[in-house]
This record gives sequence, structure tokens and C-alpha cells, in this order.
Amino acid sequence: MIHFYLNGKYKQLTDLNPNTTVLEYLRLHEKQTDTKEGCGSGDCGACTIMAQKLPTQDADQSAQAPFYTLNSCITLLSLMDGHHLMTAAYIADNPANHPDRALLHPAQQAMVDFHGSQCGFCTPGFVMTLASTYENHRLQVAEGTTTDDLSYDDIVASISGNLCRCTGYRPIIDAGLVMSEIGRQRDADQIIAKDLTISLATDAMANSSQAASSTSGTIAPALTQASRKLFIPQSIDELNQVLAAHPKATIWAGGTDLGLSVTQHLVDHDVIVQLSAIDELKSWSLTDSKSLNGKQSKDTESKGKQASEQIEIPSLVLGAGMSYKQMLPVLEQYFPNFANLFERIASPQIRNMGTIGGNVANASPIGDLPPILLALDAHIHIRHCAAVYGSDNTNTNDVHSNQASCIDEIIPLSEFFLDYKKTKLRAGSYVVALHIPLMQDNQHLYIHKISKRYEDDISACLLAARIDLSADGLTIENVRLGLGGMAAIPLLAAKCQQALIGQAVEVVSFETASKMLAMDVSPMTDVRASREYRMHVVQRLIIKCGKQLVADVKAESA
Repeated sequence: MIHFYLNGKYKQLTDLNPNTTVLEYLRLHEKQTDTKEGCGSGDCGACTIMAQKLPTQDADQSAQAPFYTLNSCITLLSLMDGHHLMTAAYIADNPANHPDRALLHPAQQAMVDFHGSQCGFCTPGFVMTLASTYENHRLQVAEGTTTDDLSYDDIVASISGNLCRCTGYRPIIDAGLVMSEIGRQRDADQIIAKDLTISLATDAMANSSQAASSTSGTIAPALTQASRKLFIPQSIDELNQVLAAHPKATIWAGGTDLGLSVTQHLVDHDVIVQLSAIDELKSWSLTDSKSLNGKQSKDTESKGKQASEQIEIPSLVLGAGMSYKQMLPVLEQYFPNFANLFERIASPQIRNMGTIGGNVANASPIGDLPPILLALDAHIHIRHCAAVYGSDNTNTNDVHSNQASCIDEIIPLSEFFLDYKKTKLRAGSYVVALHIPLMQDNQHLYIHKISKRYEDDISACLLAARIDLSADGLTIENVRLGLGGMAAIPLLAAKCQQALIGQAVEVVSFETASKMLAMDVSPMTDVRASREYRMHVVQRLIIKCGKQLVADVKAESA
């Protein structure tokens, strides 16, 4: 069973196709047609809705979770278990459903005042994006964490996942800039508007763990229809059990790419295992590589002394279920250059849902994170929930058992990708975490993404370079060049790297090394870029990294 609120009304469902998206449910099941169906791939933002995670029975009921937006076209409805979903028709205070008597939300009123809508198709999505921005800013003001008004950059960043084809963005941005002013004027006039942060009754919102498991220990599917099932395990142990019983199940984290299999390719997944309720996969920590869950990595076992010297380097461990939004403040602290790229990755709606584990496991050759993780010498923690077979060759694992046989391995990410969309994962496997060695004083990181649009666009190619210098800063001791969009898999430019090791910190060293790129990769031509363009651009980016390094070394020694 899944539980959620939709526009203030409590819903609970058991008999529903697990492949049902939020958009499909809104339009076909609830007849909420104010949310529009556009691209069906999470690009245009016309289907944007706003959500807020509700506290569970044992949580602090006074704490207010932030609002966030999502693309309802590619988001499974089951991901909204325990949430309050809001559409554009709800956020206005209009109990009589009369247009002349409605008190519009400040985002809606600003769009009217500044003529922010022409054809109107994209308008509900823009309204929900602006409303989410307004409500979160209002919460921050109330908590005393900010006193500033929303800036031009704030508004532009917030709507970067919404496309407008006829109105143009200027009036929409102007509308966003006056939302707070409208809200303050209403407060001054003592006009009481609808409070979207209202504490909804959670008595009916039974803990998902209670709904998923009975006293007998059975892990029941949350949704079923015919042969199709969806499980929402509440812990790592439950996940292991479900995967042991259903090793061929589709593992669903944020689904920002996997959702396209439903909307674009019309795939009807038979068994889905959803990871959204497992808090252990959403946590992060700092640790020495030596203490990777008490296990040595495969890399350590195979490389002997050299690896044993590396394990003293502390690492940042990111749970595979962490979304881009959750990772951002952590990366800002430990890898600021990495964090700076996030505004160029997808859109706010996608970053709210997409996860690091999903991005890596997806094994896309144009994924934004793998080349950077490769450059940083990240390791990946994989768990294989192997099926246990009896003497009659039948699978003896089931969701009643807590004895699922699991094998853990931690390997260099460079060994994880095998071929196009093929990895070390097998049936019943999942990604637990990514281990990223922290940057040392002698290391420099540079990241460059090339795409047709600055925001909300797929990479044509991406270069990430981690360069290790000698103690005097004059010689290159080691280099890792991660490439995206240049081959069937994300990979390291081994020949270019080797050409730089031992060379002086000079631009000419990088110019020479860039000529080796053709020995590392043979890129393809597609709709995003030609083979020649990709080769030329990445060669120039390698040289650009050299120029940046020379400038940084000079600045440090000045």
C-alpha cells in the first residue's frame, strides 16, 4: 500500500500498475488536467508539480520539510509515498471554485500582473516552479536563515528546467522577482492566504514499514496488479531479501532516466524494487579506505604494497541513494569544483530526484558524474544478492527469509564499466555507495562540460582532470583524465595521462599530451556532435587544463 496526499486529500492505493507515473495518475485517474503532458522525458517542465515530504508518526511534527519540484511525467507515483502532492489548481485559495473569488498564489498573481503567459501550455509548470521557490524562501525568512529577497540569478536558476516556446522568459523572470513583494503586501494588508505548509493529519499515514511487513516477517508488495508487483523495502536487509527472491527485478531509485523506458519505450516492468525508503542509502560519511565496511577492496588485494599505501587517504563515502540535491552541500565542502558543475547538470526537477548510484549504474557514455568520479579515483561498493539454490535447482530465497546470501565487493570505478550499458552489476546486484578519496594539497581538479545549452542539457563531451604535483609544484607526478561522450563507456585517457607524468608544469606539456588522445579513443558522430568536433574540443580542453594549472601554481607561489 502507498499513502500520500493529493491537493490536501488523503489517498491510499494497493491495486495499481507499478509503472504508473504521477502524470498518468493525475490526468487519467484523478482527472487533474491542469498538469500538462509535454515531452514525456523530463526536459520541458510542463508537467512540473510541487511536493513536500510529510513527517512520519515518530518524527518531529513541528519540522517543516522544504518544497521541491519534480517532472511528473517520468516519476513513478509510488515515489510519492508519504508526500503531499500539489498542482497549480490547488495553490490558489479558491474554496468556491470561482475565478472571480479566488485569491491567487503570489506566483500566479505575479504571472498575471506581468503577462507571463501567452499560449498557456507551459504556464502550470512555471507556476509550480516559482511557487516552490517562493515557499522555500518564505520558510527561510521565517526561520531567520535569510533576509535577502530572491535575486535575478535565483529566479533564472529555479526555472532552468522549464521551457517556454512563445511568451519568452523576460516577463516570467519579472514575475518571479515580485512574488515576495506581493506576499509582503498581503501580510501588511492582513490578507490570509492558504498556508501550503499546513500540517496534514498523519494518523492515516501509517508507517511504510508497518504497511510493508506484517508480524510474520513477510515483505509484501506495496502495489500489485495482475502479475506486476512493486516493493518498497524499508531497510538494507529488506532490500537484500527482496532482491534475493526477485533477482531480475528492475531497481528504481530516482528513475530520471529509467522513467523514459515507461514513457518513451512503453516498457511495462513486471517487478520493481524501489529504493526511496532506505535511509542507509541516502547517508554519507568520511572514512579511511582501510575501513571500507571492514573489507579490503579488490584493488587493494590485487595491487599489494602500492594499494596499501593508498588506503591511508581518507575518503568521502556517498550513499548510492543520495540525490544531486542532497549531495550538493557535501560536495561544496569537500569538492567545490565538482559542486560547481551541478548547475549545468540537468534541471532542478531532475536534480531533486536523480541519484549518484543511478547515474553511475545507468552506465551512459554521456553521464556527467562517471568521468569526474574516474578522475578522482573513486571506488564503487557493489552488493550481489546471490540466489540460494536447493538440491532441485530451485531458488530457495524468498521475501519471508532474512538469510539472503550477499557478496560485497569494492572495486575501482574504472573496472566497473565493461561495454555500452554493461557493468559489473548482475541480476540481484545493486550499488551501495561511492568512495571518493579526498583531495590532497598537491592535487588540482578541473572539469569542463561541452553542451549545446548551458543548462538542462546532455553533454556532447566532458573532461575531468585530476593533476598531482610534486612537493615543489614544478613536476607532474600523476594525472587522471576522465572522459565522457568520447566512447561507448566513460573511461580514462591512459595514453594522455602517461604522456604527462614526469613532465614540467608548462602548457607545452599538455599540448604534447593532447596529441595522444586519438590513441585513447575514437569518438562517434551523432546528433550532439561530430567525431572530429569531439576530438578537437577535448584536445583543446586538455590544453585549457594545463593553462589553468600553470595559473594556479603561479598564484599559489606568489
